[in-house]
Amino acid sequence: MGVEEQLQEIEVLQSIYPDELARATSDTSYTIRLVLEPPNIPGYDHEPPILILHVEYPPTYPDVPPALDLTLDANSPSSSISFPDDKNALLSALSPTIDENLGMEMIFTLTTTLKESAEEMLNTRAQEKENKREEELRKEEEKEMEKFRGTLVTSERFMEWRDKFFAEMEENKRREKEKEDEEKNKRGGGGGSAVKEKRMTGKGHFYIFPLQETPYVEELVLLMNVLNPNRQRTLRERPRRQHRRRRS
Repeated sequence: MGVEEQLQEIEVLQSIYPDELARATSDTSYTIRLVLEPPNIPGYDHEPPILILHVEYPPTYPDVPPALDLTLDANSPSSSISFPDDKNALLSALSPTIDENLGMEMIFTLTTTLKESAEEMLNTRAQEKENKREEELRKEEEKEMEKFRGTLVTSERFMEWRDKFFAEMEENKRREKEKEDEEKNKRGGGGGSAVKEKRMTGKGHFYIFPLQETPYVEELVLLMNVLNPNRQRTLRERPRRQHRRRRS
């Protein structure tokens, strides 16, 4: 292909990229400005970078590959694609397409391949960043859920809990019994008989105490006869027997 055919390819490219193609210093060199599509990821709000493909035809093009270079546009926003780190990777991705199209006009095909490769690189890195963010969110959510999550119940844990529960119940019963025994000992006089001594009533004291030593015997006898008529005879005779003993 001569220079005339090369110029014809440039004219076709100008019709495809009317605002993106810019002629360079020579007739057979130019640049194509490529605006990449943003990644199709929810929440991605960054402007994609803008690449500039520099093309120059050798005299024997397309029988030999064109001379290519790649830069970032001066107004390109910052992104995950960086230069010069990613420049060689993107240009190297064009090698198979160049080999397949030797002998034919190939710039449009190369431009399309370059744009797709750059967008794929941008999308992959954005997806990795999003996956990392989601993983961090998931870990934070799990950490919060741990505050409300109880212990998983298994048969082994249930048996362990049951044995511990019954042991605590037995210990509580033992302590209660010790406390009750201690209270009984205190009520029983500190180690003596737990049975309290029954207090004698006034009536009991009367029958036990000797009547001859009791003043006002006659009054007491009359009072007891009134309270217990069935014992009147015994109470009347008792003083007489005691008085007879006193005379003798």
